[in-house]
Amino acid sequence: MGATRAGTATSRERDREASHVEILGPNAVILRGFLEHDEPVTSGIETVAARAPFRHMVTPGGRAMSVAMTNCGPLGWISDAQGYRYSRTDPETNLEWPTMPSAFLELAVTAAAAGGFAAFAPDACLINLYRPGTRLSLHQDKDENDFGAPIVSVSLGLPATFLFGGARRRDWPRRHDLTHGDVVVWGGESRRYFHGIAPLADGCHPRLGRRRINLTFRKAL
Repeated sequence: MGATRAGTATSRERDREASHVEILGPNAVILRGFLEHDEPVTSGIETVAARAPFRHMVTPGGRAMSVAMTNCGPLGWISDAQGYRYSRTDPETNLEWPTMPSAFLELAVTAAAAGGFAAFAPDACLINLYRPGTRLSLHQDKDENDFGAPIVSVSLGLPATFLFGGARRRDWPRRHDLTHGDVVVWGGESRRYFHGIAPLADGCHPRLGRRRINLTFRKAL
């Protein structure tokens, strides 16, 4: 079931939604094909990127990240020599990050509810842009003050392999294929599980070309 119809789901539609939920772990699911109507979301990405262009941030150790990124919402996640943290302004312009588009917020809230987390109120949306060959190493999302809220991650464009491990870095991650419109929601016991993206295979998506774009919604404060 798509996010735009979440408030008017019939019994049959709820049964269909349940059949598309894949369990990853405790309080962690993949909502297969949750985003049915992607145009408002892809348009929102273009609007955000026009004001805050994608860029390759630098790790505290001085290495440029292979995945390009930008942000929208009251807070944006950034990385530089001073460390990983959230900022209310874009360090490249000193302006506030673009407002989170309404289509983004609706998607995040309805997906979180479908994943078992009612009343999710994200204040940050990190937008990652992957090209073929890029990857995201196993990591924890731990720069937030509020670990009671879930992570909501939306996949667009080229398919990817999502790596979902455990609470320890040495826990062997399981591999899960993600395609355009899939949404991953994890929280509770799984909130700080290690996760990442395997090197992106080449291909061409009908709408986004040789790109994968990922929206990650978080409650940072």
